[in-house]
Amino acid sequence: MKYFSKYRLLPAVALLVLGAVLGVQIDTYLSDDNLGAQASKLKKALLIIDKKYVEPLDAGNVAEKGVKGMINSLDPHSTYISDERAEDVKDSYQGSFGGIGIVFEVPGDTAQVVSPIAGGPSDEVGIMAGDRIVEIEDTSAVGFSDTEIQDRLKGEVGTKVQMTVYRPLVGKRLTFTITREKINAPSIHSSYMVDDKTGYIDINRFTMKTHGEFKDRASALLNKGMERLILDLRNNPGGVMRSSWKIANEMLGKGMTIVKTKGRGERMDQKIPAKAGGLLRDEPIIVLVNRGTASASEILTGALQDHDRAFIVGRRTFGKGLIQKQFDLNDGSVLQMTVGRYYTPVGRLIQSPYKRGQEKDYYANKMSTMNQATYHPSKYVESIPDSLAYKTDHGRTVFGGGGILPDYVVQPDTTKLTYLVRRGQFGAAFARKWFSNHEKELRGAWQERQEEFSTSYEVSDKMMSEFWSFAEENGITITENQDSVNVDEGIYAREMAQKKRDFVATRIKGHLAAQLYGRSAARPILNKASPIFQEALSLWPSSRELASYHSTATSSPMKQN
Repeated sequence: MKYFSKYRLLPAVALLVLGAVLGVQIDTYLSDDNLGAQASKLKKALLIIDKKYVEPLDAGNVAEKGVKGMINSLDPHSTYISDERAEDVKDSYQGSFGGIGIVFEVPGDTAQVVSPIAGGPSDEVGIMAGDRIVEIEDTSAVGFSDTEIQDRLKGEVGTKVQMTVYRPLVGKRLTFTITREKINAPSIHSSYMVDDKTGYIDINRFTMKTHGEFKDRASALLNKGMERLILDLRNNPGGVMRSSWKIANEMLGKGMTIVKTKGRGERMDQKIPAKAGGLLRDEPIIVLVNRGTASASEILTGALQDHDRAFIVGRRTFGKGLIQKQFDLNDGSVLQMTVGRYYTPVGRLIQSPYKRGQEKDYYANKMSTMNQATYHPSKYVESIPDSLAYKTDHGRTVFGGGGILPDYVVQPDTTKLTYLVRRGQFGAAFARKWFSNHEKELRGAWQERQEEFSTSYEVSDKMMSEFWSFAEENGITITENQDSVNVDEGIYAREMAQKKRDFVATRIKGHLAAQLYGRSAARPILNKASPIFQEALSLWPSSRELASYHSTATSSPMKQN
């Protein structure tokens, strides 16, 4: 981020400002004479700027810019959180907040309710999936961003908020007064039986409540006959580390190291061991990961891989292994600062390499290595020095250097057309448009028939024709002339489009299910069009082999790391 010249010395000035906002004398905390001298220098600089600069300066703005600059000079993941955002960030870690209990999205200029949370305050008063949020407290909500809507709907438990919706199903505006309650935001959106013995659970983030959610979901699947589990950590950015450790407890034997931590001071140098009594002690497990798998989810993945407990499938993970702690400032803002590093049980550093203050280079290098690990995994492995090759409990080779490299890499479909549909630019957008135009008939025919929709609903040829028209309206050209095909310019052969029909249709159906029943209903359908998921289903022999290692280990002395 660039600042005007008058702010260039503010990263240094901010050290003094921190002392001021904390309401203490900085010298109280400075034991190093040189640091004390530098603090005095900063204090004098700040006084000169305040008194002599050509224009009056806003102290709050100066402080915020200074703190941001100081934090930005550290590692890529330390950050300053303003007082406006601090509560939302804390809520995301807690997994609960005061709200009205809806899942919504903003596909255009008006927010749409994806689903009310069952039993929540919105569900109780009659809010329905598909309702458009048009007013909040007599103020038009048309054109509001998701953050603006969230800010107005959240509030203290027990307070009331008035919300007006437009319900397309009946063509009317309806106004509701909703009492805010403590809302538990689930970190697991979907769990289901893939077949008569394969269970599936996705964890989209780690909150204080994730471990309890996981145990409930896993227990329910075990009661349905689950003999093996697919644990989906794709696009899980992390969160509360302790929750990932507790979930590792459910799959590892007593005393096995889950993670090692290192930092400044003895208190940061620890080994976190697994406890006895895991829920999934010897069932075969496959873990799905990708480049969006980060932090706490990498800790869980690394522990299961190092102990040969699960077979890891997908693409190299993000590589964020920094321990961060939140330090509250007296205006409500927060320093989220790195205080240590995480290592897998065999000693792999999860964090990708970085140089302090060079955030742009850090992300460029990270993307380069992740691309190589995805598209040229053998070359990626060859580039890793021997010093970063490690052995698991039973002698398999795993690699350090940043992130977790899967045991089995699934390369993506490089067809740009597939990519555009999968990433939601067209698939989800078209499904929302189709649903909006046909909502009444879809709800009338399928609203109370979720299971039948999953097994029986078919995307028609008419819908597919409209999809390709929609794609062409948004920059994609489908041509009969093979000579004019140019993928880089978005020009595809109709033959290619026809080959991708089943893939596209499945994606559309999944997104329609989300509109009708909520996000949890979409995942079983979307997984049918997921190369990583489908490939994983063929890899159970490898997972069973690892499970047998663990099963044997539970009855004999365990290897410690």
